[in-house]
Amino acid sequence: MAPPSSKDGPANPGFSVKYTKLFINGEFVDAISGKTFETLDPRTGETLASVAEGDAADVEKAVVAARKAFEEGPWPRLSGYERGRILFKFADLMEQNMDELAYLETLDNGKPLFVAKYADLVSGIKCVRAAAGWADKISGQTFKMDGPYQGMSVYEPYGVTGAIIPWNFPILMFLLKVAPSLVAGNTIIVKPAEQTPLTALYLAALVKQAGVPDGVLNVVPGFGPTAGAAIAGHMDINKVSFTGSTEVGRLIMEAAAKSNLKPVTLELGGKSPLVICEDADLDAAVDIANVALFFNMGQCCTAGSRIFVQESIYDAFVKKAVEKAKKRVVGDPFKAEVEQGPQVDETQFKKILEYIESGKAEGAQLLTGGNPVGNKGYFIEPTIFGDVKDDMKIAREEIFGPVMSVLKFKTLDELVKRANNTMYGLAAAVVTKDIDVANRLARSFRAGTVWINCYHVYDQSLPFGGYKMSGIGREYGLHGILAHMQLKAIITPLKDSPWL
Repeated sequence: MAPPSSKDGPANPGFSVKYTKLFINGEFVDAISGKTFETLDPRTGETLASVAEGDAADVEKAVVAARKAFEEGPWPRLSGYERGRILFKFADLMEQNMDELAYLETLDNGKPLFVAKYADLVSGIKCVRAAAGWADKISGQTFKMDGPYQGMSVYEPYGVTGAIIPWNFPILMFLLKVAPSLVAGNTIIVKPAEQTPLTALYLAALVKQAGVPDGVLNVVPGFGPTAGAAIAGHMDINKVSFTGSTEVGRLIMEAAAKSNLKPVTLELGGKSPLVICEDADLDAAVDIANVALFFNMGQCCTAGSRIFVQESIYDAFVKKAVEKAKKRVVGDPFKAEVEQGPQVDETQFKKILEYIESGKAEGAQLLTGGNPVGNKGYFIEPTIFGDVKDDMKIAREEIFGPVMSVLKFKTLDELVKRANNTMYGLAAAVVTKDIDVANRLARSFRAGTVWINCYHVYDQSLPFGGYKMSGIGREYGLHGILAHMQLKAIITPLKDSPWL
């Protein structure tokens, strides 16, 4: 495959990069420092745009605007119905601008255009509409107390919230943080990943167009050690949500604790086991494993990156898995036939290649792939290692790339111990025809999500989050909204009540 040139792209898209400044208090503004940084086209490594570089001073400006919008503005004082109505309009505007949003997402991130549009954007719009639908249905409880008192609980917004989002699903992660926070009545400051800031700024323009008051949403592109750290450690931000690596999650939690002890929601890394039992439909199992690992160029926190295959079918599985991986089309993500675009940037590209070299050095069998594609951009062949051992680096650490590790197992007892022998606990999966085996493993895996005979299936109604060092808290649905609210108890005396 020849990598694309800077002239390649969708035929006549008619789109350009419109928004490159910070979005604070309802306006696009330059950074206080005047600094900018470049966001790159991962197909070529060439500059797409220069984006305003926010830092602590800009975060402070955004917090002041968000605090004023919360304390004095209409947003938290609107009825849930009214907040929901505005967010439904926001979802409609995204739907009307899907082509342009998908184009920007692919341009900045490198994922195939059909994935950006029909997976990420469709899911994101559903996320906003699901959250908006809850806006007028959030309620507490009443309690029959011991004595002449009446108790009730009410959910209230935190106030000013912060969100730090990753580069692998820029649109979806933005919406997963922003929609629940706004539904709850909060205001918010978002720092998009420095690799992929373009769609967050476009979405900010749509939020304003939908009727969200100035100061309620603020977007500050910048770098983690400056803008991100300022959000995590700010004394006047009341809650922070972060999706990204476990390493950075630790820093976020530490900064939150050292500042005002703000609560955190953390969705972090994973090294998810996918178990293929000997009774599985082999073709279906290969298809599931292929999607589990190679989806989104392997840049997925829930990627099925440890494929445990029962030894009686190991050879047959590996043969079919290699054949399928070799057919995977790598190339320009704007082309309809392409299944795998470039990795997001040079740093990630080099990191993945280092892991591949580590697999070779530690004795894993390279079955296919393992090489860069072309001499421009950040393309890597779909890669599969066989005969992987549990203590190898590629079996222990999150690679975040198109590298599949296949391991053998004999018994389920052995399998459960090995699958759980990781610091992570984001997801797991099993492929089997035996419902008893499926149920046993689903209950045995120490993971926040378990798939049976499928993978990468998500829904707005299901809570999502990790066990162990894969995170704290849950997103999606009502769980995600309540994570952006505080629970208050109110007690009143009952005078002359005819009953208690």
